[in-house]
Amino acid sequence: MAKAELFQKDIPKEERVFYYESETDDPIKTKEQEKGQEVRLPEGYQFIPKNPFVRMYSAILFRIFKLFGRWYEKRYWQAKFYGREKLKEAKGSGYVMYANHTNPFHDVFGPAIAADRRIFTIISPVNLKVPGIGKFLPYIGGLPLGKTPEEKKAFHKAADERLRQGNCLVIYPEAHLWPYYTKVRKFPAGDKSFTYAARNNLPIFTMTTTYHKRKDKKHGDLPRMDIYVDGPFYPDDKKSEDENRAILAEKAYDSMVKYSKKNSYEYFEYKKKSKK
Repeated sequence: MAKAELFQKDIPKEERVFYYESETDDPIKTKEQEKGQEVRLPEGYQFIPKNPFVRMYSAILFRIFKLFGRWYEKRYWQAKFYGREKLKEAKGSGYVMYANHTNPFHDVFGPAIAADRRIFTIISPVNLKVPGIGKFLPYIGGLPLGKTPEEKKAFHKAADERLRQGNCLVIYPEAHLWPYYTKVRKFPAGDKSFTYAARNNLPIFTMTTTYHKRKDKKHGDLPRMDIYVDGPFYPDDKKSEDENRAILAEKAYDSMVKYSKKNSYEYFEYKKKSKK
């Protein structure tokens, strides 16, 4: 199913079923993924632009993006955010926000509305190929993962720098987008994505999106959203980086599972394929 079709309000219920073999399956694939093509970053890609005009353009574009996002989240998804006041506890420092990956468009706008500052989101290079918005993602905070050793080094350096600047780094630890999924999947990379908070001794928060039936039928059977922010969870300065990664990963997973239980409406059904 294409991303745009996820917004159709008249999808027959029998078509709202995804059959999967493992939690690392991709129900939605780009054209490049369908063809088995690897998307690479342009040579010499700058994770943090040096040009002052590009940086100014990026700041302006992010403000416009956030304004539109507020309207979009409220009007289209009837979204309600809870727990944002908890972010005040991280005043004066950067932080990492971990979110469940369940909606291709809300997952772009939601963290920008939930966070109390500018966000930078770790994305796959594939996202840069998304028609329309793909080319703008780096300007509104998209940090594409590097592939080569040089790109990976520059990527990690940029992520750490954005945190030192006091920003919010957004990560989807489930890695794979499962539309409207109401549970939390195990993190494919384990605790590796928790390196940034552990290495920089910074707090983490979680953002869990839940789905509920609408009172009106303006958008058919499409669900509305409640979004819960939880935290902060801090590294233990008496423990090693590896130990803190594991501790933070467990806390984030438990938090997301706790709030995922508030889901009250299953718009898409997920069924594991039989081994026969």
